[in-house]
Amino acid sequence: MFKLTSLNLNGIRSASTKGVEPWLEEQAVDCICVQEIKAQAPDMAGKFETLAGLKGYFQFAEKKGYSGVGVYTRHEPSDVVIGFDPEEFDAEGRYVELRFDTPKHKRSLISAYFPSGSSGEDRQLAKYRFLAKMAPHLQALKAQRDFVLCADVNIAHQEKDLKNWKGNLKNSGFLPPERAWVTALLAQGVVDVYRHLQPDTTDACYTWWSNRGQAYANNVGWRLDYHLATPTLGLLAKSEAIYKGQKFSDHAPITVEYDWAL
Repeated sequence: MFKLTSLNLNGIRSASTKGVEPWLEEQAVDCICVQEIKAQAPDMAGKFETLAGLKGYFQFAEKKGYSGVGVYTRHEPSDVVIGFDPEEFDAEGRYVELRFDTPKHKRSLISAYFPSGSSGEDRQLAKYRFLAKMAPHLQALKAQRDFVLCADVNIAHQEKDLKNWKGNLKNSGFLPPERAWVTALLAQGVVDVYRHLQPDTTDACYTWWSNRGQAYANNVGWRLDYHLATPTLGLLAKSEAIYKGQKFSDHAPITVEYDWAL
């Protein structure tokens, strides 16, 4: 079994003070994909190049204290791909892909952090540009290899993926074009692994809660964190767990166990 976790850290330094590393050691995951590292290479040196015995590979944002993604793995990759869009989004630190190729298999594990459009129209337009570039990128990748993309997608796909869907119909993260993007991706054969395992959950599916009000206490959440996989890998998912026993971030880690090995 291959145990894979995705977690938006909302700052690796912050998450480390809240016990994320001891938890990872206890979970004995094979790999964790992280988003929103909010650090640069000098901040990581001597502190966070490894986590719970896993070696990390990163893409940092040019802007300090912003974005950044990484993949920590127990297995040595055959290749590392940093970034997917040099024209705009690589500067924001949003994509790391580790490849594990053998004579029999071509497989990738990807950590990605999709933009949020909640801060204003400019960022919403950037989010749409990102989606427009990511869709063909994933389709081209799917034609060449199997992958699991672990990502904070910043989109709740369906009404059951957030508590207050009626109140968010005009808000970033639940806008019709964003939701249609996810629908189209799944229609092209990509598996939403959590929904493959748990097609009907509502309150149990949330992975993010606003820091405003009593959202976490009242479980007024959104499902924003996904495992998106090619069928060869995604349909071998056997179990999922969204961990809420400790709060490392405003997101909860989502872990999936797959019946395959690298």
